[in-house]
Amino acid sequence: MPNFFCEHCGSKASSITNLTASSCHRHPNGPSKGKHKLYEGSEKSKYSCKYCGTSASTITNLVTSSCHRHPDGPSKGKHAPSL
Repeated sequence: MPNFFCEHCGSKASSITNLTASSCHRHPNGPSKGKHKLYEGSEKSKYSCKYCGTSASTITNLVTSSCHRHPDGPSKGKHAPSL
């Protein structure tokens, strides 16, 4: 059975419905001010940031740290997983 992940926080769910029904604590609008966003890429052994190429073994580990090449400016946003 495939797993589905949130692009913002890395939360895992067994269905898209279960994932997108709950609030995301790392939503760009603020904690719990939006729902989880489906990561549309496939499940991988390593995830890379689409802005700088930093990699991590899980989406959660990737999106928790600031990105020095984020479009909003250095360290003004988190890493974002590439597809």
